[in-house]
Parts: sequence; structure tokens; C-alpha cells
Amino acid sequence: MSDGHGSTPDTPPGWAPNQPPPYGDAQGTPWAAPGSNPGGPPSPPQPPSQPPPPQYGQPQYGQQPQAPPPPPPYQHHPGQQPPGQGYPPPPYGYQQPAALRPGIIPLRPLGVGDIIDGAIKLIRSNPKAVLGLSVIAAALAAIPVAIGQALALDRLGTAVRTNDPTGLETTGQTDFLAQSGGSLISYAVQFVAVTLLSGVLTRILGRAVFGGKMTAGEAWRLTRGRVPTLFGVVAIESVALLLPLAVVVALLFGLITPGIDLGVFLLVTVLVLIVYMAYAAFLTTRLVLAAPAAVLERTGVMASLRRSWDLTRGSFWRVFGIVLLTGILAGLVGLVISVPFSFAAAFVGVLGSGGTGAQILVAVLIAIGGTIAAMITYPFQAGVYGLLYADRRMRAEAFDLVLQTAAIEQQRQGWVHASADDLWSSPPTPGQPGQGAPWPGR
Repeated sequence: MSDGHGSTPDTPPGWAPNQPPPYGDAQGTPWAAPGSNPGGPPSPPQPPSQPPPPQYGQPQYGQQPQAPPPPPPYQHHPGQQPPGQGYPPPPYGYQQPAALRPGIIPLRPLGVGDIIDGAIKLIRSNPKAVLGLSVIAAALAAIPVAIGQALALDRLGTAVRTNDPTGLETTGQTDFLAQSGGSLISYAVQFVAVTLLSGVLTRILGRAVFGGKMTAGEAWRLTRGRVPTLFGVVAIESVALLLPLAVVVALLFGLITPGIDLGVFLLVTVLVLIVYMAYAAFLTTRLVLAAPAAVLERTGVMASLRRSWDLTRGSFWRVFGIVLLTGILAGLVGLVISVPFSFAAAFVGVLGSGGTGAQILVAVLIAIGGTIAAMITYPFQAGVYGLLYADRRMRAEAFDLVLQTAAIEQQRQGWVHASADDLWSSPPTPGQPGQGAPWPGR
């Protein structure tokens, strides 16, 4: 029986056909399961769908947030750095870009090989000016020694040919005086010639660093104004070395008394000579860059000495090692070159027929050997000292940045300006990069 609201006794009160479940029909309801076909034939079974991969930090309905999995433990491999400790290693086969090298050296702090190679390239890059000036200085220094040795060999040959033992003794004393006199004259000539040569070669070196060349006349014209300063520097160095030596000699002669023990005298002599040699090595090393500074920076005598003292501060042993190695190499090269001429001169002087012609030939042979040897060793040593000066400025003042900037501009314009010489004379300004500021790690 209907109550007028469309309900029947079999249905619960308040039920309506269009209400959602659980009280209404399932037909047409939006809550039907996807893929179902209410009221129609059954749909074919669908394959089970895979749930989407969980997104970390975005929990699904009814799930707790999941934290990302921990990273795998780090395994160290040889040649690699752990993460967070410096920069990663460069890839295999990586090579650091080569430094700019417009001339005889790369424009960066130099190694020992770079300095020696640069000194050799200085001679090869400008042989006319370098060797032409060196042969003049070498000949002037070799001629006095050659004359003294020629006279000594002639007297020795005369004593051998006459078989006179008394003549041999007299010849030995005379030979010592002749050779000593020739050596003293040679040292005096070297003081003048080698000083001038070192200044001129340093000026040529300053241009050769940029790949430029300079004639001997131009080098002399740019250097002659620095000659008094060069002589002043060498004179002060000589006095600083000779005065202590005079004191040492006077002390040793003062110890010679009739009752002195010979062993004690020899011990004192050895100790005093060791102390003096250490002093001479220290002073020479600290002042070895004074001549290049006087020429390139155009400073005065005392300013050049102070400049060398400052540049070698903190790098004494390295500078000392390079100076010592340079002396050893120059001595070996000079010995190899001069020995054949010395043997030939000795053969002619002792075993020859004697006479004025033999004396002249002996002197010529010795002079040629000494000149050729000095012609190579003088510019080599001057080149090493000049490049050592450039290296110390690069390390202490980052001067390589100044040289690189100038070299790039010169390469862009296609030629080396004569004004490049003025770069060396720029005074260091502490606190400005490339103008005297210390370069870390150099």
C-alpha cells in the first residue's frame, strides 16, 4: 500500500530510487568502478595495472612518507681524491697549456734547465753581437796570460835542450814570476773588459726575452751611460772580498814564529780559509744580481747592491746552487776547448827548436785557445746571471705578468718595440699585482 510517497511496506521508510548507495540503485551512479558496465553484459577482464613508482617526499594515500635511500658508500680509487677534498683530478691525457714564449725563455718562473737553455739561446739568437763583443773582451784578457806562458815554456825548453839542472831550477822560479805577472795583468784587463761585456750582454738579453734583436752598436749606445755604475758595483764587491783576504793573509803571516807547531799552524790555516770561503760565497751570491739590476733598472751603485740583496732574500741556496753550477759548467767547457791548444803550445815550446818564432807561435796558440774558451764562457755566464735576475723578479714580484702583457701586445702588432727595454726599469710597487706584490707559492 502506497502512502503517497512512492514507498512500499517492503522498503525502508525514506528510501528513494534515485538515492546513492547503499539505499539507491547502482545503475547510473557515478560511483561505479571504472570499466564496469552496470546493467549490461559483463566486460572482459582487464590486466592488472602496475602502480606508479613511488615519488620520494610525496606519500600515497594511506602511506607514510618515505625517505630517499642512502647513497652507496664511497670507494676510493688510486689517483682520485675523495669528494669534497679539492678539485677533481684532470682527465687522462690532460696537459697544462704551455707558457707564452716569444723569445729565449718562457714568460713564467724559470727552472734551472730554462735558465741554462736560455743562456745558450742568447748566444745562438744573436751571434754577431754577442760573440763579436765577447771575442774582444776574451782576447784582451787572454793575451797577457799567453805572453807570460810563452816566455815560461821557452825557458823550460831551453833548459831541457841543454840538459842543465841548474837552469831548470832557475827556470821554475822565473816561470812562476812570469805567469804570476801575466795573470795579474789578465785579471786587471778582465776587470775592465768583462764588466763592460756583462753590461752590454745584459742589455741584449733584455730585448731577447721578447724575441727581439739588437746590434752591438745599439747595445753599446744604451749601455755606455751605465759604465760608471758597473765599475762602482764591481769595485765595491772587489773591496768587500779583498779586504778580509788581506786580513787573513796578515793573520797567517803573524802566526809564523820560530817555535810554532806545524800541525797547529796548518789547522788554523785550514779553518781560516774555510771561514773566508764561506764568507766569499755568501757575499758573491747575495750581490750576483747587482750588475743586471744596474743595467736594466738603471739604478745607482748602492741601489743596485741593495736590489740584488733584496731579490736574493729567501732564495739563497737556490741562487748559490745555480751560480756554482754555472761556474763548474763554464770551467769544464773552457778546459775542454783550451786544453788542445795548451798541449800544442807546450809541444812547440819545450820540444821545438826554440827562438823568437817558436815563442810567437806558442803565444798565439795559447791566446787562441783562451780566447775561444772565454768567447763562449763569458756570454754564457752573463746570460745565466741576467736570466737569474729575471727569474727572481718573476717569483718575488710576479713580473712575468708584466712581460706577458707586453709580449701579447707586441705579437699583436707584429714587431718588438724598443720601448720594451723600459719595462725592466719600472720600479716595484708593493701591493699591486705584477708590480712588486709577492706571488703566492713562488
